[in-house]
Amino acid sequence: MVIAGAGPTGLMLAGELSLARVDVAIVERRESQDLRGSRAGGLHSRTIEVLDQRGIAERFLSQGKVMQVAGFAMIPLDISDFPTRHNYGLALWQDRIERILAAWVDELAVPIYRGREVTGFAQDDTGVYVELSDGRSLRAKYLVGCDGGCSLIRKKAGIDFPGWDPSISYLIAEVAVTEEPAWGIRRDERGINALGRMDDGKRVRVVLNEPHVRPGDEPTLDDLRDALIAVYGTDFGVHDVTWLSRFTDAARQAASYRDRRVLLAGDAAHVHAPAGGQGLNIGVQDAVNLGWKLAQVVSGTSPESLLDTYQAERHPIGARVLKTTMALTALNRGDERTKALHETMSELLEMDEPRKRYGAMMSGLDVRYDLGTGHPLLGRRMPDLDLVTANGPRRVFTLLHDARPLLITLGEPGTLDIASWADRVQRVDARYAGVWELPVLGAVAAPAAVLIRPDGHVAWVGDGRDQGLREALNTWFGPPNHG
Repeated sequence: MVIAGAGPTGLMLAGELSLARVDVAIVERRESQDLRGSRAGGLHSRTIEVLDQRGIAERFLSQGKVMQVAGFAMIPLDISDFPTRHNYGLALWQDRIERILAAWVDELAVPIYRGREVTGFAQDDTGVYVELSDGRSLRAKYLVGCDGGCSLIRKKAGIDFPGWDPSISYLIAEVAVTEEPAWGIRRDERGINALGRMDDGKRVRVVLNEPHVRPGDEPTLDDLRDALIAVYGTDFGVHDVTWLSRFTDAARQAASYRDRRVLLAGDAAHVHAPAGGQGLNIGVQDAVNLGWKLAQVVSGTSPESLLDTYQAERHPIGARVLKTTMALTALNRGDERTKALHETMSELLEMDEPRKRYGAMMSGLDVRYDLGTGHPLLGRRMPDLDLVTANGPRRVFTLLHDARPLLITLGEPGTLDIASWADRVQRVDARYAGVWELPVLGAVAAPAAVLIRPDGHVAWVGDGRDQGLREALNTWFGPPNHG
């Protein structure tokens, strides 16, 4: 397996594949994990849960600041009463997030070919020849493009990238100034502007919308000065720019996340405005959805058709994020009509049910994959319950650390026969006396058994019988062993 790109999505995918004992390598154009600028600023609740499922959440929590980060167009959405162990977000800059993930991937002994990039590839029936910028080539069963919004992998695969052109462009920078800035957020008719102190207390982080939409990510110091003067009437003596970038609210999504043996994840599959802090988070969640499926196909456990469920499950999530960020961009404008709309939304989101619904959406806790009708747990994230087992107390997420499928039986031990999948699916007989509660939905009926995929989503819910269990095992974890 070859992954193009060692950003958060590529690193998470590499970790998932390594846990599944798949031979994987990353190709990364940067010489080191150093990142210019801080980039994305945090993790939402579901992403922290995903990291907890792999036993590495504490690495991030120890370096960031736990706080309520979910919001909708700067309207805060408090999720502190949500039924999750992580009913908060984490303020932590992307450069730190990447370093922690890279250290984890290094522990898993995943090679990263740094200082080079994928320049082309050719697919055949059994694999992909991957050409590198240093003239070498790699042979892989699959190639995954985690190489960002301008993804060469997506372009070379000929995958369309339809969507909406930008209506606004922003400059983001980390700078020094000679004059005291006008700290805080300032809205104008186009959108948001903000000046904030960086962690060192000396330098300034700048976010500015530009008077006219400007394409391309090569802004100059003069562009920054002009934008500051347009908004604040002065450039505050800006100098010593260590990071300067441009982003827009363009919203585009790959028409398909897969072309035979080439797949896309993260920004390579979807780009949108950063409003709401969704991009990094859904990229990591793409990786966790895809990793175990790829591993099972590569190992021959599951047929290639399992990869079709990646598109079926993640494409609608990406599409929803595009629409949401477009709404956020519109709501962040500062003209009088939009202000009135923003006030109306603020009143709405103070009500309990809308707060919970939007809070769950923005924090990723409401994701439900369409696995058919039945129990409300089906297709949703498994709650991290404190179980009582023969080996003592266990958290559900602890049982997912090695990224293996999990059958938890909560009724009579030994009543469900999974012997034909015993090499793939771990089984835990347990007891749980508490309430089963899901975000937004609230309390749900306690099941007699649950089959949990490696990504933490429930694939089957039992009522005391094994009806549908063999079908679910076969669908998600391959045909039974008859030996």
